[in-house]
Amino acid sequence: MSSSTAVRPVLYVEDDRINIVLMEEVFRLMPGWRLDVAETGAQAMEMLSRETPSLVLMDMNLPDMNGLELIALVRARPELAGLRCIALSADVMDDQRQRARAAGFHDYWLKPIDVRQLRAALERL
Repeated sequence: MSSSTAVRPVLYVEDDRINIVLMEEVFRLMPGWRLDVAETGAQAMEMLSRETPSLVLMDMNLPDMNGLELIALVRARPELAGLRCIALSADVMDDQRQRARAAGFHDYWLKPIDVRQLRAALERL
């Protein structure tokens, strides 16, 4: 993505319709950002082959694979090696967080998503 692009894309990988609608509402209030949604891991990989977003927010439980499987596919692609990916899950267990970070996620956020945390992360980008 070139720095002259006015709108920065964020890929949200999520299959729960309610979560998608909530995130779409959050991004509607955030100028300068565009939310793209993939509902499966396969769809996410197809979208990543067309465009590298500024950030990927990835649910850990997708219909076709889990988040650890998907991050492995992302990290296997050299052009996506530095892509910032955040795991999203309702699982509060420390071992799950540790596995996610070891697999290549930059962070692990609990659901429901804290909108202030999301905004702060986007501002840091």
